[in-house]
Amino acid sequence: MPGYIIFILCLVSLIVGAVASGLVINQKAFNKGVEYRKNQAETMIGSAEKEASKIIEDAKTDAENQKKAKLVEAKDELHKLRSDAEKEIKDKRNEISRQERRIQQKEDNLDRKTDALEKKDETLNRKIKSAEERLGQIEQIKTQQLETLERISQMTKDQAKELILSNLESELTHEKALKVSNYEQQVKDECEDKARNYISMAIARCAADQVSESAVSVVALPNDEMKGRIIGREGRNIRTLETLTGVDLIIDDTPEAITLSCFDQVRREVARIALEKLIADGRIHPTRIEEMVDKARREVEHRIKQEGERAVLETNVHGINHELIKLIGRLKYRTSYRQNVLDHSIEVAQLSGILASELGVDANLARRAGLLHDIGKALTSEIEGSHVQIGIDVCKKYKESSEVIHAIEAHHNDVEPRTVIACIVQAADAISAARPGARSENYENYIKRLEKIEEICSSYDGVDKCYAIQAGREVRVMVAPEKINDEKMVIIARSIAKRLETESDYPGQIKVHLVRESRAIEYAK
Repeated sequence: MPGYIIFILCLVSLIVGAVASGLVINQKAFNKGVEYRKNQAETMIGSAEKEASKIIEDAKTDAENQKKAKLVEAKDELHKLRSDAEKEIKDKRNEISRQERRIQQKEDNLDRKTDALEKKDETLNRKIKSAEERLGQIEQIKTQQLETLERISQMTKDQAKELILSNLESELTHEKALKVSNYEQQVKDECEDKARNYISMAIARCAADQVSESAVSVVALPNDEMKGRIIGREGRNIRTLETLTGVDLIIDDTPEAITLSCFDQVRREVARIALEKLIADGRIHPTRIEEMVDKARREVEHRIKQEGERAVLETNVHGINHELIKLIGRLKYRTSYRQNVLDHSIEVAQLSGILASELGVDANLARRAGLLHDIGKALTSEIEGSHVQIGIDVCKKYKESSEVIHAIEAHHNDVEPRTVIACIVQAADAISAARPGARSENYENYIKRLEKIEEICSSYDGVDKCYAIQAGREVRVMVAPEKINDEKMVIIARSIAKRLETESDYPGQIKVHLVRESRAIEYAK
């Protein structure tokens, strides 16, 4: 309902209320002038009703006009939305039409390609069929030709192939054997005699003892009760001893014995001496353990110095720095493949002096280089790097000569030897390490190594028997004379040597000795 109608009704209600109030308040006055006021009221009511009717009509007219305007706006909006929708639908239809045309074009292209592939497939099949027919014809012609050749030569295909290969192998074997024999003979004529004399003389004059060292030491106990005293209350004694020496004490079920385990032999020797002193003294507690370990360490250092001085005197090498002498003595507690490094160094020094004297070079310098060639092994557990580089650095620090330093640098072919002394030290090192008995190995590995050598030699066709002798330094191979001739023996010997170099693990060298023997036996009756 419009607001002006409500206003009119309220106004009429107020007027009526005022009239009624006036009648109630002044009833007497009303009664007296009722007629006058009644007429006046009716006049006012009539005029108010007319005014209200006019306002209502005006309101209806405005409402109708607004309604028509809203309807027009709604129709315009609807028409606009319809136009937009129709335009969007038209665009979608155009896009769909374009997509359909492209798809149709692709389908047409695919159909054309499929037709082309089918035609190519048919052409290829025809060519394959034609090629197969031609191959059949070729095979037939080849068979006919082979049959003709076999009939003419009176030999089969396999026989002819075997004959050709046999002739070719014989020619090649002969040529190879001649070349190898000439080359080896040339080399042997120049150096074999002198080298054999020098090395055999050096080995004959060297009589150094070899000591097999292990990674553990065993300390004997007077009784099994001593194990408990060494362990101490809550293990304090054994912990103190292990901490001070850096050695592991293994106390097991072995009766009246304790095992000391450590990769560093110096520390193991200190622990062994200290433990023996504690057992002899009988007083075992942390304070006493510290005192005995200090005494044992001083004793080992004294022994190291004595061993270094002994090595210098034995090799007749003078003027070595006292710190280098201590390092030489430390080699007493160092092993390489169970060969004592100090004894090995003394032996290399003696061999170097012998070889140098035979070759007419400075024997004193050769002995000095041989004694110091493995000096770096005394510090490998304390300094990172190879023993060669450590030895070079140490000798440079204590002002050793350049010839000695170069011999140390070249004794494992880290650099090419440039001096005679370096070559002598290299040869002496190889002799000391590789000669029989120098380095120990267990029995099982020794047997396996010999069996491996014999297995390699037996794998060749024509080998009758083979024997590994001289602790695997030589192998005797007996060949069948009817299968292997003198020329082919050279090739087989070289082939066996090459296989031993690549497949067998051995120190030094192995002599491959092939034996071919022909016997003729007759009886005179």
